[in-house]
Amino acid sequence: MRYSEIADVYEKIEATTKRLEMTGLLVGLLKKTPKEIIDKVVYLTQGKIYPDFVKLEIGVAERLAIKALAYASGRRESEIEENMKKTGDIGETAQNFVERKRQMTFFQKPLTVQKVYETFDKMARASGSGAIDTKITLLAGLLADATPKEAKYIMRTVTGNLRLGIADMTVLDALAIAYGGGKETRELVERAYNISSDLGLVAKTLAEEGLEGIKKFKVIVGKPIRPMLAERLSLPEEILEKLGGKCVAEYKYDGERIQAHKKGDEITLFSRRLEDISDQYPDAIDLLRRHVLAEEAIVEAECVAIDPDTGEMRPFQELMHRRRKYGIEKAMEEYPVSLFMFDALYVDGKDLTLEPYPVRRKTLESIIREGDRMKIAKSIITGDVKELEKFFLEAIEDGCEGLMCKSINEDSVYQAGARGWLWIKYKRDYKSEMTDTVDLVVVGAFHGRGKRAGTYGALLLAAYNPENDIFETVCKCGTGFTDEDLAKLPEMMKKHVIPHKHPRVNSQIEADVWFEPKVVVEVLGAEITLSPIHTCAMNTIRQGNGLAIRFPRFTGNYRLDKAAEDATTTTEIVEMYQKQLKKIAES
Repeated sequence: MRYSEIADVYEKIEATTKRLEMTGLLVGLLKKTPKEIIDKVVYLTQGKIYPDFVKLEIGVAERLAIKALAYASGRRESEIEENMKKTGDIGETAQNFVERKRQMTFFQKPLTVQKVYETFDKMARASGSGAIDTKITLLAGLLADATPKEAKYIMRTVTGNLRLGIADMTVLDALAIAYGGGKETRELVERAYNISSDLGLVAKTLAEEGLEGIKKFKVIVGKPIRPMLAERLSLPEEILEKLGGKCVAEYKYDGERIQAHKKGDEITLFSRRLEDISDQYPDAIDLLRRHVLAEEAIVEAECVAIDPDTGEMRPFQELMHRRRKYGIEKAMEEYPVSLFMFDALYVDGKDLTLEPYPVRRKTLESIIREGDRMKIAKSIITGDVKELEKFFLEAIEDGCEGLMCKSINEDSVYQAGARGWLWIKYKRDYKSEMTDTVDLVVVGAFHGRGKRAGTYGALLLAAYNPENDIFETVCKCGTGFTDEDLAKLPEMMKKHVIPHKHPRVNSQIEADVWFEPKVVVEVLGAEITLSPIHTCAMNTIRQGNGLAIRFPRFTGNYRLDKAAEDATTTTEIVEMYQKQLKKIAES
């Protein structure tokens, strides 16, 4: 298969503002892709060469990409840099220079998908003292054979800025239509993805073996399971009503959620975004090795920073000091961690994801030997409103965010990759003003004036609507940013800039700059109000109105641990608004 065929489809996807059209283009690409390379095409369309949990990235910085382009085009690096100032996009610059390259290549071979993928793979595996030169040479070789359009997408892929904004759910829709017989088979295909987290593998299995192959997917140690997510309520009465009158209430610790995979002494840790973060937490791995009694297990825990002097829990922001490549030993001394275990998904050959929560909890208790820094999450089983409220206040007093209330009914299975009412977050009370933060997605920006000239004056922020897989605007935020934040925002967001509103963004406001929905920030507002302008939960409360956050303020917290799809949902915003109304009525 020619790489140009992929590039042609990418160009069309990039140009559309319609989600159905985007899916249709993807269906067409998948149908004409040879089955033996469909996994590679899916990875490339995601802007990567392997699933996130495989620790191999192409790893080419913009500086190196410019060197390779200069080498391939026969132009000076300074000329390329000058052009990039105008385009703001390494892909467009590559297209420009390949179009007018000085030396024609006499033995130019058409690029195939296989050739491009294999070259990317070699670049990812290059290591040692000559790795940089190897990467430049390999990339320059690809660019020498590339058409201008191919060069554009090659350069965007290697620098990690493909900009297509194709979500996993869109790929699953396209696969179900192309190979599963229609969108109605999406649930089966999604289950396979949820327990393997490998879209390429799902695509290849579906293309080669059909739905029968998909039905055979099993949980495998080493392949992360997409995490189950929770809804949110603030009244204990409503929580108990939703959960059938009785529930397990667990402390909701203020740490990083990890999924640990154990096979003998070999242990791998995955973040909630399914990235391998084992290197950052060698002390957590040691704890798991000593305290998990099963030979093979997949368990979930909250990894919490603790004060080495007092043993008290530290806030999440302090734990983020552990997110580094170097100086891990020093960080371990300054920010040691404890693990609070809360679920077991697989133990010694048994898949527990389809078992009710009480079975999973009992299994977890049977395989964990507790210690000072390894404990099972503190919990109670209750159907009493006052007892639940009392336990909630205890959790807050102990330094937690609140409680996670979980169903104990027969249907309380582990809903991998889904957000539902089997788990409910019970966090601080919402009064007439907002007292709880929300995590919102940056979808656009507005140019600054006066002191903020040359940077962004405000960001357009959106909540996530999982039902329609779109992002709906909820506020413009220009408060809470330090001078340092304002200076680095354009550079930080540069790789996410797109020429028009993204197909998955629903906005009635016209931003000066549009972004693909990727970056999540934490915001606190004064209150939630009806809005004729913002599209969050449009027509849900009142016809012709959405919901907006008044006087939003950036807290200083970039939620780097969250994907855009993990942001606060439109449903949660609606619930917060309704609780706010109730509190006002009662006061």
